[in-house]
This record gives sequence, C-alpha cells and structure tokens, in this order.
Amino acid sequence: MNAPLVAIVNQAFARTILGGANPIGATFGVRQDAGKPDKICRIIGLVGDTKYLDLREQYGPIAFVAETQDGAPDLDSTLLIRSAEDPSSLIASLKHTAATNHPEVALDFSVLRMSIREGLGRERLLAMLSSFYGLLAAILSIIGLYGVMSYMVSRRTGEIGIRMALGATRGNVLQMIAWEALIMLSIGLVLGTILVFAAGRAVKAMLFGLEPTDPLTLVLAIAGLTLVALGASLRPAQRAAAIEPMQTLRQE
Repeated sequence: MNAPLVAIVNQAFARTILGGANPIGATFGVRQDAGKPDKICRIIGLVGDTKYLDLREQYGPIAFVAETQDGAPDLDSTLLIRSAEDPSSLIASLKHTAATNHPEVALDFSVLRMSIREGLGRERLLAMLSSFYGLLAAILSIIGLYGVMSYMVSRRTGEIGIRMALGATRGNVLQMIAWEALIMLSIGLVLGTILVFAAGRAVKAMLFGLEPTDPLTLVLAIAGLTLVALGASLRPAQRAAAIEPMQTLRQE
C-alpha cells in the first residue's frame, strides 16, 4: 500500500493524453475527493487497445492500476479463463471449487466466444442476407446478360456473316462480341459504384470492422462482376464466331 503508485496504459492513452510519446516513465494524476491530494501514478507499461462493453465502441484511453494500491477496490472482479476443456464441464468444476473453498463468493459465467457472436448478431444477419441477395443478383445478371447477348447476336447474324465474308476471322467476331459486353458492363459498374458511394452512409451503422467504401471489397466485387459478364457472354460470342457466312448470305 505504501509503494509508489504505478500504472499500465493502453495505446489510446499514449496517443490522446501523451501525444504519442513513449509513455514509460511518465506520470499522470488521478483526482480525488475534495480535501484529498491527487494520486500521482508512474507509467511502467504499455498494452494494446481493448474493448470491454461493446464491440462497436471506439478505443478510449485506459490506465490499469494495481488493485493492492487502491484504497477502496471494487467488490466485483472479472477473471478471464482460457482452457481447451468443454465450457459446461469447466464451469461446473469452477463452481464446485469455489463453493468448497469460499461459499460466500457469488459467481457468474459467460463464454466469451458466445458473447461475441451475440454482440454481432445484427452484423451476422446482415452478412447472411447480403450474401443471399448478392448470389441472387449474380444469377439474375448472368441470365439477363446472356439473354441480351443472345438476342443481339441473333439480330446481327446477317451483319456478322457479311463481316466474315469480307475477311473477318472468328477471332475478330469473338472479340467484337466480348468488347460490346464489356462496354455494357463498364456502364453498369460506373453506375453501381456511384450508388455504392451514395448509399454508403445509410449502411455504415450496420457494418462492423468494414467501411462501406472499402477499396478491397469494391475491387473484388468489380472483378467478380467482370468474370460473370465474360462468362455469360462466352456462349453467345462462340455462337456468333461459328456462323457460316455463305449460309447466312443465302438466308438473307
């Protein structure tokens, strides 16, 4: 109790209170009730930022002090137990041990993994629904793009036959159809990206650990839609490249 007061602070404390300087050896005061001198604590350690009440809370400055140096320590304590044993059997064993040695102690247990899952229930539901509707949108995109490209090829059969009769190769036809599909895709991606930035603020509160305009997510989404568009256009493009020019011209 008479030893110099010491404390361990987190990184947020070092950033906000000490301006990012090395906190080891620095001191800070803790205000006391009126008529009592402030307590002066010396910082002896630095730890990472942690969250205690909610996973969505921002990291705040925290100082950890020794309970033995606190003149009026809290009656409640929180202990973290890490074990590979089954939680139900472990909790039963701990309750039995506590009841045998200190029957006056009241214990309340919770599994950290389950608490985290419950805390992220809204985000997990949103992720599941987003995955379902994203998959549905991809399927509809494939069907729609395939239908548009097939209709376009059927309407331009005569044009493609004339092009091939004048010297266009199958590779040229394949490239032409794929290029037109990429043009339609580019227009859709530009409009979709604008809508993402416009609607980002509305969904920001529902996201955890992810920004609505996360660059990696946008790049992966664009790459996925590009593959979908190319895959949906492949069959119509192959059919267009397989057109026999003489047979087409006879039909015309």
